Amino acid sequence: MQILKEFRILALCAFAACGIASAQHLAAQELPPAVSGALRQAKIPVRTVGVFVQAVDATRPMLAFNAAAPFNPASVMKLVTTDAALELLGPAFSWKTQAYIDGVLNDGVLLGDLSIKGSGDPKLVMESFWMFLRQIRAKGVRDIRGNVVLDRSVFEENVYDPAQFDGDPQKPYNVGPDALLLNYKTVAIRFMPDEVAGQVNVAMEPPLSGYVITAPRLSKEAVCGDWQGKLQADVGVGAAVFNGAFPAACGEKVWYVHPYRMSATQYFGAVLRQMWSELGGTISGKVMPGNVAPVARLLAEWQSPAVPEVIRDINKYSNNVMARQLLLTIGAQASQAPGSTARGAQAIRGWLSAKGIGADELVIENGAGLSRNERIAPATLGQVLVDAFHSPVMPEFIASMPLVGYDGTMRKRLNDKSVAGQAHIKTGSLNDVRSIAGYVQAASGKMYVAVFLINHPNAPLGQAAQDALLQWVFEKG
Repeated sequence: MQILKEFRILALCAFAACGIASAQHLAAQELPPAVSGALRQAKIPVRTVGVFVQAVDATRPMLAFNAAAPFNPASVMKLVTTDAALELLGPAFSWKTQAYIDGVLNDGVLLGDLSIKGSGDPKLVMESFWMFLRQIRAKGVRDIRGNVVLDRSVFEENVYDPAQFDGDPQKPYNVGPDALLLNYKTVAIRFMPDEVAGQVNVAMEPPLSGYVITAPRLSKEAVCGDWQGKLQADVGVGAAVFNGAFPAACGEKVWYVHPYRMSATQYFGAVLRQMWSELGGTISGKVMPGNVAPVARLLAEWQSPAVPEVIRDINKYSNNVMARQLLLTIGAQASQAPGSTARGAQAIRGWLSAKGIGADELVIENGAGLSRNERIAPATLGQVLVDAFHSPVMPEFIASMPLVGYDGTMRKRLNDKSVAGQAHIKTGSLNDVRSIAGYVQAASGKMYVAVFLINHPNAPLGQAAQDALLQWVFEKG
């Protein structure tokens, strides 16, 4: 018990008055030569990195360097959010999207409103939505003579600015959370050059009802280059106009765009009207925000995949908006009130505290790591991972992370090293941040937690140092 207590002080006191000596001790360890050499090559000062390595069955770290200092973790913050979701929501938890009717349904005609109530499903993609609408049609609804009411009350109403993070609101990673998030509120615009006809054919998925697309000119320049910039795109509420040209040399290309000028209701409504029409139905009224009427009757329900499948998408492909949805869902379920970032963060802090993980330095802004403000110490994240390894849902958690050298954001890294296929590692990146965290099964057969956070303008050059750490853990662990 005394050893465990000392370890917790070492890992978690993080510059508190009671733990300055412990923090200094953590920082005194030397990095492996291959790691420190790669950092020197990248001109990254060691004071700007934090490292924590510990066997999952040990009480002390094998390596701790600046491990008590708070760092911006970028997307490895998703590990905290997804681990919390597995334990707080449970591995069988799923989200329900429900359809209600308020009115008289007779011979396919609904004289009244259809309400769609969301629960924050992070993975309501087009295939799922089509199946949900098919359920509604199978229940006898064809022509909706009233309005379609979109109920988002499970999440707290909040103004979200998609340009706030980096001034590029059109990027899909800047999509905000939504209790009725549909297809990640993103469109895929496909450009297909036809040199015989001398034109560019353009298709949009999902198709939006009433949306007009003006194709770009076909350019015969020999270099593709910055083809997106050359399009001179103007993606608006009711139309996408491409005032520039598309080089034939590019071949077929797909551009994923967040149509940020469209509100969530406008986007949902345009997709709904198009798909409902394709299913042979009509909508006479508006698609509008609101709440399900107390007298409305449940008609149909779509159930999302369970948490393990959702966190797999989040961690392997670093999906930011899905992680945001998860944090708000945690907040809603824990408080039995509309989900908010504050409620989600409070629930995670309580969950960590119950495990004996103080995490005084922890800052949660959105749970996705797409933030300049989020902070966590390597030792805190390391202890979260050690604890997660002993959780009943450990297999689902580890399987959600990219397998080094094989898939997700790690598929192109360390392919030629012996650690390939022996580690599940989540990555994170911002302009001045590069981070990795996860599990390494060493050549000895022992399992280790590894965390390596870099906060420095040269952080993009730090990948070699992080890869060297993973190989070192595999060889020396």
